[in-house]
Amino acid sequence: MFLAVVLLLSVQRLHSSALPAVSSYEFTAYRMQQYNLAQQNHGCRGAILVAEARSADEPSLTRRCVIMRVQDFSTQKYFEAQRQNAAAVLILLPKNTSGIPHDTIQSFMVSESETLQKETLMPVYVVPEDEQLLSMYEEIKQAAATRTSSIFVRVLRSMVTATAFQILVSNTAPIKAVTDNSVITLEGVLLGSVEDAPTIVITAHYDSYGLAPWLSFGADSNGSGVTILMELARLFQKLYSSPSTRPQYNLMFSLTGGGKYNFLGTKRWIEENLDHAESSLLHDNVAFVLCLDTLANGDELFVHVSRPPKPDSPMHAFIQQLEEVASSRFPSVKVGLIHKKINLVESTVAWEHERYSLRRILSFTLSHVENPKSELRGSMLDTMSQVDFRRLKRNGVIVAEALARYMYNLSDKGSPKEVQLFKGQLDFQDSRISSWMSFLTSVPRATQLLDKEPGHMLLVNSLEHEFKRYLQQVSRHTFRQDKRDPDITFFDQMNQPVVMYRVKPAAFDLFLGGCIAAYLGIVYYAIQNFGYVYAKLKAAVKSKHQ
Repeated sequence: MFLAVVLLLSVQRLHSSALPAVSSYEFTAYRMQQYNLAQQNHGCRGAILVAEARSADEPSLTRRCVIMRVQDFSTQKYFEAQRQNAAAVLILLPKNTSGIPHDTIQSFMVSESETLQKETLMPVYVVPEDEQLLSMYEEIKQAAATRTSSIFVRVLRSMVTATAFQILVSNTAPIKAVTDNSVITLEGVLLGSVEDAPTIVITAHYDSYGLAPWLSFGADSNGSGVTILMELARLFQKLYSSPSTRPQYNLMFSLTGGGKYNFLGTKRWIEENLDHAESSLLHDNVAFVLCLDTLANGDELFVHVSRPPKPDSPMHAFIQQLEEVASSRFPSVKVGLIHKKINLVESTVAWEHERYSLRRILSFTLSHVENPKSELRGSMLDTMSQVDFRRLKRNGVIVAEALARYMYNLSDKGSPKEVQLFKGQLDFQDSRISSWMSFLTSVPRATQLLDKEPGHMLLVNSLEHEFKRYLQQVSRHTFRQDKRDPDITFFDQMNQPVVMYRVKPAAFDLFLGGCIAAYLGIVYYAIQNFGYVYAKLKAAVKSKHQ
């Protein structure tokens, strides 16, 4: 009787689970970054996965696939999974982060950044959340919660009612290196009113970075910098279109690729202009280079420089204009100068302006981020929901106003600091800023994807089209790597087909086999001793009637 009840309970448990009609579920998971840069290996080296899913709260994770949501993920839990030789880590990424507390997002970004700093052989996958995966997650969390019960209850429940989920990456092909990636840089100019005019370069890198390239949309870093650059090109084109308002400066705009990988596109573009081109504006009188990076949040604007500007230099004068515009128009905004020397021993640079500084070109980076290693500069959670459009517009206005005041020398002409130059048709338009950000975050802009996928190339083509609308001498530079000695090596299998299917643990099979054996034993005993059993039953029934 006891065995029958137990079997009925196990069947009932199976049919009342969260996924009653699903024996298997297929989805696409995205593998953690894997690349070699500056003779160092980065990211995840493993891809094959065949393991049972377990919660990070389980005491034993050896040869298990550890499932974590953003709210669970931490550096400590990740390294604990590594220490216990877990088979893999699978992170469930929310499709909308607007409802997640800011502290949780910040904590995940920090853990994500720390995870990316070290190489691992353990496969790490990320997958967008959906109903089926969340149901699976809740079930394994409930199973982990039973660990607090008594050992007898735990064993009995595990044998009878527990349901396990097996995670399988069906692609078992070996990971291969990809060395034929190309990096694309766009450039265009607005020519000044005089010959041999000094040139101001405004640049931003357009690619994104995160734990999984296919899920990295880079809203703040660096969709914000691209958005401000495109609006500057549109607004100043109107000023340059009339001889009466055309300043005595050339404005050169560039959008560079490979920004998240040692600013490779910037490096190659500078080399082409300075070392290989017969004629280039970078050869001539460059006033300064302004690099726009991560500008969609914060009430501080940091001016990052490799060497402090001299008091009589154009860069010093422009930074003064930034400070004056910010203090007069937006008193809550503080402009600060951060001086960081370039460490020639290191093989990588921290900011884009350092690429220009190495060639002795005055340059600086403007960002709301103080630390170049900040988690804000590369995260899967850097999405539209994290962008403050009011601050993004404000920062764009500060740059535009300071640039105009510098080029037209308005301070020396006695123009009031509070005067608003960009208004009406020359204003930063909210609708355009929103449209640009939506467009830039519509597809992941990871470097390894942009020259491989048609949808991603459409983004670069659209940026080039907008350059041609507003700028002159627009050109597109495609830098291909030397396959024998590539600057950076990416690897394939970044998106994998995964099958999740429901199984009973091995203990259940043993328990079920024991129940069947016991049942057959009882039946066999009853048959062999039918007379004795019948007499006992007859006597029991007779005594009951009496």
